[in-house]
Amino acid sequence: MAWNDPDWGKKNNGGPPDLDELWRKFNQKLGAMFGSKGRDPSTGGGMPTGGQAFGGLSIVVALVIAVWLGSGFYIVNAGERGVVLRFGKYVETTEPGPRWHLPYPIESAEVVNLEQVRTVEVGYRNTVKSKVLKESLMLTDDENIIDIQFAVQYTLKDPKAYLFNNRHPDDAVMQTAETAIREIVGKSKMDFVLYEGRAEVAAKAAKLMQEILDRYQTGIAISKVTMQNAQPPEQVQAAFDDAVKAGQDRERQKNEGQAYANDVVPKARGGAARLLQEADGYKQRVIDNAEGDASRFKQIMAEYDKAPGVTRERLYLDAMQQIYTATSKVLVDQKGSNSMLYLPLDKLIQQSAQNAQNPAGEVKPAVVPEAVLPDGTLRSRDAFRSRDREARP
Repeated sequence: MAWNDPDWGKKNNGGPPDLDELWRKFNQKLGAMFGSKGRDPSTGGGMPTGGQAFGGLSIVVALVIAVWLGSGFYIVNAGERGVVLRFGKYVETTEPGPRWHLPYPIESAEVVNLEQVRTVEVGYRNTVKSKVLKESLMLTDDENIIDIQFAVQYTLKDPKAYLFNNRHPDDAVMQTAETAIREIVGKSKMDFVLYEGRAEVAAKAAKLMQEILDRYQTGIAISKVTMQNAQPPEQVQAAFDDAVKAGQDRERQKNEGQAYANDVVPKARGGAARLLQEADGYKQRVIDNAEGDASRFKQIMAEYDKAPGVTRERLYLDAMQQIYTATSKVLVDQKGSNSMLYLPLDKLIQQSAQNAQNPAGEVKPAVVPEAVLPDGTLRSRDAFRSRDREARP
């Protein structure tokens, strides 16, 4: 059956439609729109005439032009910038919002996200366990090798510089990061990089990276450098752990010694200060006593010059009073006899105290010593009593 058979589509209900019939309906619609009268009424259809073809082509061209002009519309979201190129040359940078440029191939536009945080990993990929040794192994100032993994986060601050000044700006960030961290680690000690100086190393690396990227005008701003891991190589990890433990023991002993010194030294200084103060007090006391004695002697000397006998007697009595006040023994000289009675008051007082403390209540008689005669003989107290009776009338 011929393809242009008008009854082919009717006989075959499931087949393709009649192309001539579709073309004829399309031409009728175009003629109705533009008021075309170039159709042959005797045929009732068929191929369009020259006017109909020109009108349809104009509409198609107009539609194509409209679509081509509409392709120049684009939208720049918040946090993004649009870069317009005319025949590959930079023209302008557009702000967020709906924008339009001359369609391709005259102009083109690239949208660059300035707020997106991009990340570059140095020394590892995805996880810290996936190490890249050629990037992570670095030499310190004290000639030790350490294994460092860190990440660099950055954003864009100049879309024009980011797109046109460097061919591969993201690769430039990685190379700059590795260069900066190697320079800083090479000027630092191993213990400083591994322990107390990790934050400082990261801050210095970020500053140095920004200086290098600005020098190359990459349009990139470094946000943060994060140290993921820093340790000695696995081959020397055991020896390094031993060295660390030894260092910790040394610091512990130093701290203990310092604590002991902090406890002993202040006490010694306090004792020395106390001795100095006591010596100063003793010195001042001796000086004051000497000055007082000298002043008293001068006063006594003045009184002695006025009345020598009275003053001498008074001095004698004061001296004897001072001497007898300090003793606990008493000697009694009896009148009219050559004997002298000795009274040990200290012994008597001690005996009285013992009697007061005796639980049995026994009272022991006080022992009165015998008198001492001038010829060395001893006489009892009864002898003195009998002598006194004989002397009475």
